[in-house]
Amino acid sequence: MNDVNSESMNNSLQMLHAMTQSIVIQVGQCGNQIGCRFWDLCLHEHAFYNEKGIYDDAVSSFFRNTDHACDIPTKIGTNQIKNLKARAILVDMEEGVINELLDGDLGEIFDNKQLITDVSGSGNNWATGNKEYGTRYKEKILDQVRKAAELCDCLQCFFVLHSMGGGTGSGLGTAILSLLADEFPYVYRFVIPVYPSGDDDVITSPYNSVLATNELTEHADCVLPINNQSLINMCAKIQQALPQKKFSKSAGGSVSSGSKRIGSDKPFDQMNNIVANVMLNMTSSARFEGSLNVDLNEIAMNLVPYPKLHYLVSSISPLYVSKDVGLYARRLDQAFNDLFSKDHQLMVSDPQRSLYLACALMVRGKNVQVSDVRHNISRLSSNLCFVNWNHEGWKTGLCNIPPVGQQYSLLALANNTCIRHAFTDLRTRFSKLYSRKAHLHHYEKVDGFDRNLFSESLSSLDNIVAQYEELEHKSGSGTPQCLPRIKVL
Repeated sequence: MNDVNSESMNNSLQMLHAMTQSIVIQVGQCGNQIGCRFWDLCLHEHAFYNEKGIYDDAVSSFFRNTDHACDIPTKIGTNQIKNLKARAILVDMEEGVINELLDGDLGEIFDNKQLITDVSGSGNNWATGNKEYGTRYKEKILDQVRKAAELCDCLQCFFVLHSMGGGTGSGLGTAILSLLADEFPYVYRFVIPVYPSGDDDVITSPYNSVLATNELTEHADCVLPINNQSLINMCAKIQQALPQKKFSKSAGGSVSSGSKRIGSDKPFDQMNNIVANVMLNMTSSARFEGSLNVDLNEIAMNLVPYPKLHYLVSSISPLYVSKDVGLYARRLDQAFNDLFSKDHQLMVSDPQRSLYLACALMVRGKNVQVSDVRHNISRLSSNLCFVNWNHEGWKTGLCNIPPVGQQYSLLALANNTCIRHAFTDLRTRFSKLYSRKAHLHHYEKVDGFDRNLFSESLSSLDNIVAQYEELEHKSGSGTPQCLPRIKVL
């Protein structure tokens, strides 16, 4: 990892970022609802900062601009925004959520040709989603992905959004991931999967999660796992901290704060907004200019030292659940502190008590300087333990454009051995079911499913846990106190 502070290198990176696009594939109820929040917030940012309404590189990163009459894409940089279409593919084996999106305020940005739906659902069964629907819709999905890719000048990466506990998200979502690996092997695949909490009401969620995790290990380039319980805890923390006098019951029985509605949000909107903000911060360098732009592909290159250890624990500061409702740090230094506290992790984990293999720090702020980033990394480093062969394992980015209505926003993506605790907990819940052979018949009756997939997937999970444990053992990670290490990239 070399220093990239020179002006010439920065100019080269600016050229590298120009004219690159990403495609979002949102699968199942959870994936589509998170996608909806991302597109809403993304449009809000570009509408705020693109005052002239020009279809430029920033907008083109996730949107294409077409003529209303003929749906022909327009060129970047000189044309006014006319009819934006999200670079998205919406997939669900039930029609309800996607129909709701199309009928809502965002409906016009989705191309009807990029929708794939069924009516029967996957019945919370990974095998149904992966083997049955994955086979039935394979060619249709590939056709839509190819068409979306052809409309990109330079396809940078895929984002795949889905849940892990249900059937469509975990099953069909990972089937699509496998197709992407086969058809687009040189395009990076970032997956943001939402893992169920321990008290999830889907009895088969441990099966679905373990089977899907095996596919993520094999076919993804980077995985940003999100834990449902962490999102619940974050929303509760925000609600408890906000002054009670700001809240009042509306006529419909929902809760409002000032002029913005909170309780009137659809179910899970607040939680989904947190995940969407992770995506906004992660893609900010691809969408806007900055002092230290970070190419999305650099994340995979710098944070993944071993092919299958590509699980990145994300944290965000400040916390906010809507455009103007959240917990804001009193000063920038406090925001950096919060970023490494367990309350701001999107997994139930405490990375400060585990070993860092590498860490990306992505900062957005008009008045944030590179020196601010250097200062805070230096200040915090003594409490963070990095693996002994990567003491300088920081990758930093600084985007000059903050989220709308905020002074700054910080995102950390850590390849940290603390993820093994989440996997160990998942393994325990899986074993409780599997030891009794409960519900196996639902999976075995699906054509193409072999019971051996259970043992293979569990073995894969055990292997990931063992690799992280071995790294901790070899580095002697029993305490966060490590040798001084700091080199800002």
